[in-house]
Amino acid sequence: MTASLPVSGLTSSSGAGFPAVQHQSQRSGHRPLAVAAATSAPAAAPALRLVAQSEGLLQIHTAPFRGSFGAVLSQALRSAGLGSRVLVTQFLKGGVDQGLGSSVWLCGRLQWLRPGVPACLSEPAAHQELELLEAVRQVWAFSREQLLSGAVDLMVLDELGLAVELGYIDQAEVLATLERRPAHLDVILTGPAMTPELMAMADQVTQLRRGL
Repeated sequence: MTASLPVSGLTSSSGAGFPAVQHQSQRSGHRPLAVAAATSAPAAAPALRLVAQSEGLLQIHTAPFRGSFGAVLSQALRSAGLGSRVLVTQFLKGGVDQGLGSSVWLCGRLQWLRPGVPACLSEPAAHQELELLEAVRQVWAFSREQLLSGAVDLMVLDELGLAVELGYIDQAEVLATLERRPAHLDVILTGPAMTPELMAMADQVTQLRRGL
């Protein structure tokens, strides 16, 4: 015959000497507190980084012959088609009855401006009539205001160097204006003549040469 020995500290629910088992109640859908606390904390947000705005360039496209404008005009048209505001100014081209009040608009965002002169200008300013000089200076004054105000994203100034060399526009004013251009603005100078001072300011220079 086997005798049941009582175990100290343990009792049977039936009173027959079997140890009582204590269960921790866990209702369905409830997690332990430690786990719930760990999962309820919000995830850390990724650190934000500022993206630097691209800086505009002063570019020069020059050639010993008149031919550097065409490729730059294609670039200007493409930029306007993609949504940029563009001003193209040709200081010494005429014969198409333009001027400030009759500039041509292309792609809805490119303004093409020439002085209101009856023909292209190739002689020094000292040999020209005052009316022609004033027409060139009006176009420069408008282009200068657009540049300093940052009203456009790309500005093409065709034959600006030649206009300076021939005396139509003051070089000191040109240099001071380009120095003050907004940081976002791209400026492209084209033409067969560029003074050493303009060349020294350029971020990029492209020279076209005919085959030797």
